[in-house]
Amino acid sequence: MAPRATAVSPARRAAFQVLLRVFEDDAYADRAFRSAASGLDDRDRALAQRLAFGAVQRVRTLDHAIEKLGRRPVTRLDPPVRAALRLGAYQLGYVDGVPRYAAVNESVELVRAARLERAVPFANAVLRRLADGIRGLLDALPESTPAEAALRHSYLDWVAEIWWRDLGPEGALALMRAQNEPAERVVRLVRGEIDGRPDPDIPGAWHVERIDEAALDEGRIWPQSRGSQLAGLAVGSRDRERTLDLCAAPGGKATMLAGDVVAVEVNDARARELEEAIRRLGADNIQVVCADGRDLPPELDGFDRALVDAPCSGLGVLNQRPDLRWRAEPLPELQLALVRAAAGRVRPGGTVLYSVCTINADESEAVVDASGLEVDESLAEEWPQFLHSKRPEFLQTLPHVHGTAGFFIARLRRT
Repeated sequence: MAPRATAVSPARRAAFQVLLRVFEDDAYADRAFRSAASGLDDRDRALAQRLAFGAVQRVRTLDHAIEKLGRRPVTRLDPPVRAALRLGAYQLGYVDGVPRYAAVNESVELVRAARLERAVPFANAVLRRLADGIRGLLDALPESTPAEAALRHSYLDWVAEIWWRDLGPEGALALMRAQNEPAERVVRLVRGEIDGRPDPDIPGAWHVERIDEAALDEGRIWPQSRGSQLAGLAVGSRDRERTLDLCAAPGGKATMLAGDVVAVEVNDARARELEEAIRRLGADNIQVVCADGRDLPPELDGFDRALVDAPCSGLGVLNQRPDLRWRAEPLPELQLALVRAAAGRVRPGGTVLYSVCTINADESEAVVDASGLEVDESLAEEWPQFLHSKRPEFLQTLPHVHGTAGFFIARLRRT
């Protein structure tokens, strides 16, 4: 018997809208959330984000539970029913402290509000089965192979296989768990003072309880993981030098660079965002050029240093971008082309800093090896606490080891 109609909290209604937009309209989770959460107070906004992003991250495992206990393929469900079941399943399976009746009844009411009255009894029955059985089902899922681990921790099989290969079973499982937890809340202090604590390893990085919107608007801080800040520092740029940033948007690393900087961005809209970040942070040493990094104007030549923070699969930032795990794609050919293009624009003896926010040897070590450039091993001497475990001439930050975004960083030299 379906429950009586009940009110749906603003947070759950917003999370429901995000799930619909992401999985039915192919929207990005962060953009869908900004729209859905508009007007929510801080408490509802925080709950909505936790529910929406958590359900997006865990959707593969949630769908497995829904199909096992609901005995119907999720692909055959109406989109609002599918989204409501996923939202309810996430609360019942992964969120402590949510009353069972709230997770069940409000999810059912979302189906009713979508004018799918005929589906209300089905949704109610499935959610009650989930309430009784999902925790046991999740706890019983094995994780001894990449495919099993991918299902239990909600990743695509190929991601689990890459991590199994590169980190071994123990490291892969630790990374999977870490990437399902909230990301660190760290900012780069540009000027002034803020509440928080400075990081002991990364100069300028501050751990904060919340992002100070006023400080952000005034350009005194920039939200940026310690892994990302490490990449910017590792460039080693200096006053009176010229540095080329080949993939510069949104500007976090570009605005860390000293000397004269040319920041290249291929996308017009992102180039405008880059210019806005530069203006806000007061980085008047940067010139923005809208161009393809592989086909630069001929006058952009003779740089002392280059930074190639290349597009990648993003496997090191999956806890920051919940839908990325379902869109991720390795890009080694593009990355290699960008590294070679950058090397062609630095003077002999100049350096190219190559970084990617992924954990995938095909996009990191293999790209460096294929570039034919000499590795500048002094980078490892400068940052010994972040040495790559297999290739100590490189740096690698890992979420489950360092508590920050996963970055691969190599400094290369043009001979």
